[in-house]
Amino acid sequence: MVATFKIAVLGAQGVGKSAIVRQFLYNEFSEVCVPTTARRVYLPAVVMNGHVHDLQIMDFPPIPAFPVNTLQEWADVCCRGLRSVHAYILVYDICCFDSFEYIKTIRQQILETRVIGTSETPIIIVGNKRDLQRGRVIPRWNVSNLVKKTWKCGYIECSAKYNWHILLLFSELLKSVGCARCKHVHTTIRFQGALRRNRCTIM
Repeated sequence: MVATFKIAVLGAQGVGKSAIVRQFLYNEFSEVCVPTTARRVYLPAVVMNGHVHDLQIMDFPPIPAFPVNTLQEWADVCCRGLRSVHAYILVYDICCFDSFEYIKTIRQQILETRVIGTSETPIIIVGNKRDLQRGRVIPRWNVSNLVKKTWKCGYIECSAKYNWHILLLFSELLKSVGCARCKHVHTTIRFQGALRRNRCTIM
């Protein structure tokens, strides 16, 4: 088990990446959208199942492409640390089809550039802005089915505005990271199992 869980939050502009992080850390939400232009790093500690875990949450601005190697990663200040995290949160806006296409591309690039021989890095797909359900562009079942059965990733929907499923998202993420080396258990199964068993509290 790693001492510090490094988490990367990625997504297109305006999907609510920073809003999710700030809701989780500070229990706050702003209606004013301030574009993320540089990588932001947060270092909270959380308690899950009676154990304290240190987190390093990196909120990245939209990137044109996932870095193919370490040299490219560190040449771009916005991408530093992106290839060495323990889990990825890929966020899209359920009301924006292009934002889903963006994370679809980023996920594929992560898989293509993954270092051969390294352990599986959990990827969790997050559909944000559930409070705008009526404006959804892709049926939830279609996305969930694709993500879980074809992409083999965890999937959860949330609302940063109303703090719905935000805490749940991070508790499931911690469980997925903790079980990432349990190769006989599928990532999606690990994620779904965490939904029922674990609770997470921020310190």
